[in-house]
Amino acid sequence: MRGLGVGPPRRDRTGYLHGAPPPGWARLVPVVLLAAVCVTTAVSSEPLDIGFVLGAVPPLAVLAHGPVATAVLGALTLLVLSAPVFNLDAPGSTDLLTVAFVAVLSVLLSFIRSRRDAQLVTERAVARAAQRAVMPALPDRVGPVRCAGLYRAAQRGTLVGGDFFDVRAGPYGVRAVMGDVQGHGLSAVATVASLLGAFREAALDEPDAGAVAARLDRRLRVDAAGDPHAELFATAVVLDFSADARSARLVACGQPGPFLLRDGRAAELEVEPCTPLGLGLAGLDAPVETVVRLRPGDRLFLASDGVFEARDAQGDFYPLADRLTRFADGDPAGLAERVWADLLRHCPEVHDDVTMLVLAPVLPDGEDGRDAREGRRRVLLDRPPGGSGRGTDADGAPPLPR
Repeated sequence: MRGLGVGPPRRDRTGYLHGAPPPGWARLVPVVLLAAVCVTTAVSSEPLDIGFVLGAVPPLAVLAHGPVATAVLGALTLLVLSAPVFNLDAPGSTDLLTVAFVAVLSVLLSFIRSRRDAQLVTERAVARAAQRAVMPALPDRVGPVRCAGLYRAAQRGTLVGGDFFDVRAGPYGVRAVMGDVQGHGLSAVATVASLLGAFREAALDEPDAGAVAARLDRRLRVDAAGDPHAELFATAVVLDFSADARSARLVACGQPGPFLLRDGRAAELEVEPCTPLGLGLAGLDAPVETVVRLRPGDRLFLASDGVFEARDAQGDFYPLADRLTRFADGDPAGLAERVWADLLRHCPEVHDDVTMLVLAPVLPDGEDGRDAREGRRRVLLDRPPGGSGRGTDADGAPPLPR
């Protein structure tokens, strides 16, 4: 499976007017214009009064060329204006001086633009490195769990917004988290970085998913303690896979549970809702964990509210469950990308951060395969030891067919 796909949406890819390098055609425009005037005057039997067109060549060169290339194009423009062979109806000295002044000014502007572009490239590279340090690319596999993710930040030109996810291996097994902090864009990056740092530490220290969620909750409350007006909170789903990935414990803090994809069907798992992070989870009863038994070929699909709440022009929400059923038999590595492409067809203008995470346990054949044949099309949710979880015979609404 592929790892994390991070970047702005296709509709928000940085264009030339927003700091991207000039396109190739912009470099050709002044050259083509100069050549067109030369060819037109050379083939004409009568003098042509089109020398004024050449006055646009140096300013056009500023948009895409450096100072040296701009100076060369300016000199060629003056040469074409003054050379009798081009038959330009003998432009006067005032015309030549005007074009020469514009050419010199264009060289100066090109030098300034080139310096600013170089500084912008450096700053953008630093910003991207910092954002990728906050949310590095997912590996294809973490322990016995294969991973694939997709992240599209709502704010133009950013890699990280108000959503977050990560998958980490630790002494207690593989832990995964996906969540959404208050707000989005660059203002939420600090909170995302704080939560991810707390999760990575908790994945090594805490024995279960509920304890990991409590650590995240404490992190937000500590961050908000210095500001009496701060209202930091986040929603998240924490998953704790067993050492052999045959089961996973889930804690949903203010967020829907994941979808289980099995036998070509998709169903949302029913999980006991807990308080969102940052509102004092540690001071309440222990979070209720839901345990799902996993079989070969199972996939867990998690999505942020940017997917659930996307609407088309008629105001209809994106039918995620139906779409997952349609895509359930495809390659799990490209599942998130297929959902993203379909989401853009449903709602071309997505104004919220969009995050998807696909987790597929790698289970050996044998006992699990035999259990799958005996209990095909059934999901078992068991009560974990100690009575801290919930058990039911359904795997969420709608139930998978028996």
